[in-house]
Amino acid sequence: MAKIYRVGDILTGKVTGIQPYGVFIALDEQTQGLVHISEITYGYVKNIDDYVKVGDYIRVKVSHIDRDTGKISLSIRALKKAPARRRKYYRSTKTLQERVNERDEIGFHSLAEKLDEWIEQSGFKNGD
Repeated sequence: MAKIYRVGDILTGKVTGIQPYGVFIALDEQTQGLVHISEITYGYVKNIDDYVKVGDYIRVKVSHIDRDTGKISLSIRALKKAPARRRKYYRSTKTLQERVNERDEIGFHSLAEKLDEWIEQSGFKNGD
């Protein structure tokens, strides 16, 4: 008689086969489950052989059981601590003007304020 498994069970099984899409795990003499490649670890897995070998005993968690087909989906990743999330970018809470004021050492003058100075420097006078 085959053992009854439930979603959430944590088990130790033996790796019986490796395919490009995942790892087959024998849970007992009559029951086998599959760890999909995306459930091996966090991040991208290029080569499953870098993580497990046929004959290894590994801990897995039952993540899904298809009652119609009897297929058992397993996860190694679910038993690992998730890596810390990295911030992709820093978004300032300050307005653009506040950031300009902070970084401007010599003072910011608008174009209108500088225009008279530039006209004078160019030698052009009104009415000429």
